[in-house]
Amino acid sequence: MGSLAWEVIGVIDTEGECAEWTFPADPGAVRTARRAVRDQLRSWGLDGLADIAALLVSELVTNSLRHATGPIGVRLVRSADMRDTLRVEVSDPLPDPPRERTTSPDDESGRGLQLVASSSRRWGTRPGGTGKTVWFELGLPG
Repeated sequence: MGSLAWEVIGVIDTEGECAEWTFPADPGAVRTARRAVRDQLRSWGLDGLADIAALLVSELVTNSLRHATGPIGVRLVRSADMRDTLRVEVSDPLPDPPRERTTSPDDESGRGLQLVASSSRRWGTRPGGTGKTVWFELGLPG
């Protein structure tokens, strides 16, 4: 993970059952967040979830970049106590919750939340002290 340090505002924690990072509101944050998620899941032995989790994080971080101007937080929590679930959270300083859009086959964008909804066990949003968090859950293998 050392190679990511220049694009990460802060690594809050990557030990135990939780990993947490803060990324700048910069287009490079999408790639860096995707890589951080993949690396962390592989270190936890959850390689089978790495691709889908990285894809969905990529969609949510992209949404944050489009609509918010401040730092973007990404948090992974794995816990057998949480119904054998991996919870992934993406936070930004914009308080408005994301809205699913109806898209036509030719639209170039607007499918991120549809992808999150169809690929995860469940997902949602919650307000934060300054902004919001969009989260989704994936089932742990085994």
